[in-house]
Amino acid sequence: MVISSIVCLIWIVLVFGRKGFWRVAEPKSLPFPTTQPKVCAVIPARNEAEVVGRSVGSLAANDYPLHIFLIDDHSTDGTAEAAGKHTNLTILESRKLEQGWTGKLWAVSQGVEAASRELPDYYLLTDADIEHAPDNVSQLVARAESGGFDMVSLMVKLRCESFAEKALIPAFVFFFFKLYPPGPDTTGAAGGCILVRPTALEKIGGIAKIRSEVIDDCALAREVKNAGGKLWLGVTQTTRSVRPYPAFTDVEQMIARTAFTQLGHSFWMLLAAVLGMFVVYLLPVILSIAGFQLAWAAWALMTIAYIPILRFYGRSWLWALALPLIALYYTGATIHSAILYWTGKGGMWKGRVSTLRGTPSE
Repeated sequence: MVISSIVCLIWIVLVFGRKGFWRVAEPKSLPFPTTQPKVCAVIPARNEAEVVGRSVGSLAANDYPLHIFLIDDHSTDGTAEAAGKHTNLTILESRKLEQGWTGKLWAVSQGVEAASRELPDYYLLTDADIEHAPDNVSQLVARAESGGFDMVSLMVKLRCESFAEKALIPAFVFFFFKLYPPGPDTTGAAGGCILVRPTALEKIGGIAKIRSEVIDDCALAREVKNAGGKLWLGVTQTTRSVRPYPAFTDVEQMIARTAFTQLGHSFWMLLAAVLGMFVVYLLPVILSIAGFQLAWAAWALMTIAYIPILRFYGRSWLWALALPLIALYYTGATIHSAILYWTGKGGMWKGRVSTLRGTPSE
């Protein structure tokens, strides 16, 4: 009885606290900015030929004028050529990776360095797999200007087409927002789409401040916020990631790349996370089957909380009943993430591995 009461209380706090993180809704559109602050987009790209053309093309065709800097990070698949030719596009070849940097952030730093010569009012830090809505840049600028935000970010709509994506991707967004509730005064950011003021970057010491971070988006948000910056995080239906995750193993690899980093590479944090996932997601089901009524209430609250993100992704509410099993899958991926780290294979991305000291190796 005591345990079922605790489980129920946990879900009461999650549903009625945590800033209503589960009420996923796209913010209302804002009027086009009356002024047009200068924006420079920075896109790091390593072997992204399959997707980079759609990303760059969507920015080049945006309704807001901007200059795009694509940093080709030693690609071997023709990424630079696939980006296309646009009058507002500059393609840079990344310099040799320096010690102490992750490959992505080393490329981003070079893009920011080049873009700074344009004296922009904002940097748009985005990824090579992001297809931007025609009004995305103007909406980001309008949000930053109207709210006086130093950094605004959007969790883009992730691809949700394969069975694995339909089963697992909505939960990824649900778990992310549980950690970093959206809205003003957030503590997180989504790396696919970040608009940040140069002054905010300068205040923290630039991209170099987070040079060894694997979860670079949330690390940047943390540093900007700690320096007194004002943050906003939202969600969008129209700006999308076109990166496919066709199989369950593809999603698992995406989770395992950063999950143990999120836990600070701590065995005890891993143990706490595994125990927490069991108590929060699996125990309500186990206790409900055992006949505890308060556990049924907890499971009902869990189901209700998951429905909005399912609707956002066009999925049936019945998938909410599978959330405990999905949480079990994520738990397994987190344990795998720890194993990869302990065996020197953590943070694998595009042929690079982050070593135990967080320093990338070719």
